[in-house]
Amino acid sequence: MTISGIITFIIITVLVVAAIITAISVSVIKKHQQQIANATQQENQEIEQKELPVAEQKDLNHGFPEGSLPESDNTELALIHVAEDTTSTEENSISEQTTDNNENQPMEDSIINEPQEASQTDISDDQHDQAIQQIEAPESRESRSIRLRARLAHTNNLFGKTLFKILSRDILSDDDWDEVEDTLLIADVGADTSEQIIDELKKDARIQGQKDPDQIRALLREKLLQAVGPQMDRSLHLTSNTENSEEKKPSIIMMVGVNGTGKTTTAGKLSRLLIADGKKVMMAAADTFRAAAADQLETWAKPVGITVVRSNKDAADPASVAYDGVQQAIQEKADVLLIDTAGRLQNKQNLMDELGKIRRVVEKTAPVSEVLLVLDATTGQNGMTQANVFAEAIGITGIVLTKLDGSAKGGIVISVQNKLGVPVKLVGLGEGPDDLETFDPASFVDGILGE
Repeated sequence: MTISGIITFIIITVLVVAAIITAISVSVIKKHQQQIANATQQENQEIEQKELPVAEQKDLNHGFPEGSLPESDNTELALIHVAEDTTSTEENSISEQTTDNNENQPMEDSIINEPQEASQTDISDDQHDQAIQQIEAPESRESRSIRLRARLAHTNNLFGKTLFKILSRDILSDDDWDEVEDTLLIADVGADTSEQIIDELKKDARIQGQKDPDQIRALLREKLLQAVGPQMDRSLHLTSNTENSEEKKPSIIMMVGVNGTGKTTTAGKLSRLLIADGKKVMMAAADTFRAAAADQLETWAKPVGITVVRSNKDAADPASVAYDGVQQAIQEKADVLLIDTAGRLQNKQNLMDELGKIRRVVEKTAPVSEVLLVLDATTGQNGMTQANVFAEAIGITGIVLTKLDGSAKGGIVISVQNKLGVPVKLVGLGEGPDDLETFDPASFVDGILGE
């Protein structure tokens, strides 16, 4: 054997011996640690048993005398029962403490809890009351009638005062009568109506040579009132439509007019007027081509708790929205359904076809009670052109004149009624939410004459 082989053998032998010694050492250390752990556990158990009474030691041994169980079972049961006894002791302590508290203060819980429950109820009631208070109560019919008729009697219609000054002259020449005619035309009374009024004034002998201003005013008031048409029925024809039907159907009012006349605003104001009369009102936003129309309706509807039926998509079919409105109004037993429509007069034929379709679709379910044309009183004879277009296309049952309080051309009331043969039913006399009122001819004429 060579020297290198001998050296290699010695190294391997040394490594093997070292590995054996290491394994023996690890085994001895583990065994020693186990002995120490067992001794410590046994010592702790002996200390716990010495501290417990005899009866508790029996419970610790699961009801058997000490040493009657095997050592392993005894140890496990001891640990289990110590945990159970500790839990039981804590529960008993809590129970005793609760009993003591209840005995010392028997009414405390009931006194505290009852007000808490009442407080929660009160909060709920307050929230309910607040929700009710958030719904506005529109001005009553009587209150608004007094207020708005007084305003109508003080409108800035100067043509009546001008007529009065002319007719108060000593002798009325042809030039004076021409001046009367010009005054009526400027006020948008219309050529035919102006000529008719002048003829009646000339035929009335009381006008010629009349010196008393009060008599002249009374005569002029009589002629103007006759021209306005006090005999016309200006009420809204609202019926429940239940005569031949098992289900209640709403009265349907279509609002038509050119964009910019205040049509949607008038629909909102009319809803408040109807609520003041005790009606349950709903609205349908059938003007689907004007993006803000439905939002504007909801702005009017929300304060008075009105439901607005609208489409969730842009440029929806207006007739479909109107139909959905009728169905929901029937379901909710509404008294009146207001349908707001588009007013794009620049697309006259398409607009009129659309309005006709809405009416046909709606009347398959319930008849249309009113078609109200909204006109801006300040537009004068331009409003007459608009009125003719709508009257030919859909037929109208009444007129709503907006901004009448700010117009010096109140003669449109006379001309539009004579031209279309339908009455002015409502007038807007301000910007307030309750500034819409049934048209009163006498108050209007008094406003013309400045009385």
